[in-house]
Amino acid sequence: MNYIPVIIILVLLLTIILAIFCGISYVKHKTKELSRTIFGTESLSAGAQQMKREYATTPKSVSAMTSLLLPKIVSDFPDFQYDEMKERAENLLTQYLRAVTQRNAAILTDGNTELKQQLDNHIQMLSVQDLQEHFDQIKIHRTEINQYRKTDGRCIITFQSALECYHYITEPSSAIKEGSRDYKYQTKYNTDLIYIQDRNLVENELDNALGVNCPNCGAPLSSLGAKKCEYCGTPVIEINIHAWSFSNVEEIR
Repeated sequence: MNYIPVIIILVLLLTIILAIFCGISYVKHKTKELSRTIFGTESLSAGAQQMKREYATTPKSVSAMTSLLLPKIVSDFPDFQYDEMKERAENLLTQYLRAVTQRNAAILTDGNTELKQQLDNHIQMLSVQDLQEHFDQIKIHRTEINQYRKTDGRCIITFQSALECYHYITEPSSAIKEGSRDYKYQTKYNTDLIYIQDRNLVENELDNALGVNCPNCGAPLSSLGAKKCEYCGTPVIEINIHAWSFSNVEEIR
C-alpha cells in the first residue's frame, strides 16, 4: 500500500495549520503592539474602554474671549457686572436642563419670553415622542464670554460653558434610547444674554417683554443705553443693568 500521498496530504494540512497559527499569533502580537502604542494597554477593547473613561472625565475646552471682549462691553455699558452676569448664566443653564429633566418649565425662573418658549417647545417635543431626557449631576467647569455682537437693535453677549453630567434619553419602558447612565457626558453650551438697544429695530415680537419704562413718568425708553428719560429727564442708569435678559440656550457639539 502506497502511503506517500497520505503523508503528503498530512504534511500539507500541518503546514496550513501551522501557517494559520503563525498568522494568528502575528496578528495578536501586532494588535498588542498597536494597542500599547496608542492606548498603553494589552488589548484594543481595553484601550477603547480606557479612552471612553478618559473622554467621560475630560472637560470640553471653551472658546474664551473674555479678556478681549469684556473691555468693549464695559465701554458700551459701564455698569455691566461681569461676575454677576456670569453667575446668572450658569444658574440659568442649570435651571434649563433641570426643567427639561423634570418636564417642568416653571423651574426656569430667569430668561425672557423667547427662551421660555424654547424650553416649552423642547419639553413638548419630548412628550410627543414619549421620551424622557435626563441631565443628572450637572457640573459646570468653566464659563467665558464667547461673542459680543450688535444686530437688529440688540446687543448680545454669548457665554460659553463647559459642562458635565449624566445625560441619557429613556423610553416609556425605561430602556435607554441614547446616552449612558454609567459614563459622564462632557459638552458645552452657549447662553445668550440680550439687551435691547433700540426696540424700534427689534423684529421678534417676543422681545417686547424686555421693554423698560421710565420709573418717574412711565414713558417707554426706546434707547435703553440712554442715561436719562428723553421725556422728563429722570436718570435711568440704575435700572439699565436689569434690562439684560437671557434669550437662548444652545448645545455646541
